[in-house]
Amino acid sequence: MAGLDELFAQIPVADIASKIGADQAEVNNAIQTLVPALVGGLAENVHSNQIDSSKIESAVAEQGASGLLDGGVNVDQVDEKQGDHLVASLFGGNDSNAVASALAGTGAGGGDLIKKLLPILAPIVLAYIGKQLTKGSDSAPAQPQAQSAGGGGLGDILGSILGGAAGGGGGGNNPLGSILGSVMGGGGNNAIGEILGGLLSGKK
Repeated sequence: MAGLDELFAQIPVADIASKIGADQAEVNNAIQTLVPALVGGLAENVHSNQIDSSKIESAVAEQGASGLLDGGVNVDQVDEKQGDHLVASLFGGNDSNAVASALAGTGAGGGDLIKKLLPILAPIVLAYIGKQLTKGSDSAPAQPQAQSAGGGGLGDILGSILGGAAGGGGGGNNPLGSILGSVMGGGGNNAIGEILGGLLSGKK
């Protein structure tokens, strides 16, 4: 079963810290916040009726087939320019700079660190989810994408990664807040949900 722990295990924290010249403990701490934020942003896109999620679902399938996770992630193979496009796709057109500015001071670390991490993490997160999606649709390999309306297979996978918090798709005004609050233990982290909810709506 897909889960956050398994996803975290795919991320080469030491290699990423070395690549961006940052402290490994700080990088690890930021990753613990940013990965659920990326998954939560993806879940919100899939469950939202106001957003056409078909492009994101195609990107997930494409990343899953990219081979990025095969034999362990090589950080040098991560396309950061593509990662920035993925971040913008997840968060209402806001690029890594805008998302980093919004998230700075929420426990994910400083804006500069977040800005460097997001384009690296986004392809890894989507590749992991894409592989889970392909694994779950072996009977119908020609259609790895989920259905937009209800989330379908992709929605189920995201729900399982987020511990069921994303299941049921959107009761309140800002389901992302409750998704991330649930994943990250509530408390001040609901602020992250509110910030990301604003980013998804195209608001800075």
